[in-house]
Amino acid sequence: MPGLLRGVARTAVVAGTATAVSNRVSRRQANRWATQDEAVYYEQQQQPYAQPQYAQPAAAPEPDPIEQLQRLGDLKAQGILTEEEFQAQKAKLLA
Repeated sequence: MPGLLRGVARTAVVAGTATAVSNRVSRRQANRWATQDEAVYYEQQQQPYAQPQYAQPAAAPEPDPIEQLQRLGDLKAQGILTEEEFQAQKAKLLA
């Protein structure tokens, strides 16, 4: 019976030691993470808020002068533009 009691006592000591070491490691790790979190938070508070960078809108493609001349010709043919208006717009496009 004394051998059994000694085995149980040894197991209890080993388990208690393991629990104590595990708890100490966990506390140390938690403290380290808290310190890191505080440092990151402090850095974020010190940095000024950056303005968001928006992409510049793409420039509209230049209209094709020939296509515009065709439209002007169609408007003249329909009677919407007079000959003088057509010539003025044509000169503006070709300039």
